[in-house]
Amino acid sequence: MAFKVNYNQQRAERDRAKAAKKEAKLREQEAELMRRRNGLPAEGDAAPEADPAPEADAAMGEPSNGTP
Repeated sequence: MAFKVNYNQQRAERDRAKAAKKEAKLREQEAELMRRRNGLPAEGDAAPEADPAPEADAAMGEPSNGTP
């Protein structure tokens, strides 16, 4: 014979799962905040380029040293 449905138990399980997901998201946000405060790049980001401006000047046909 099947058990009678226990709605309180099911709700408690859902609430625990929701709280665990919320806690994991909070920990991830705090870790990202600490990475930014320490000046480290994010895990998925590539290393920043040194100076992309000279490439843009060369593409426009202007000298990159600032002389006309």
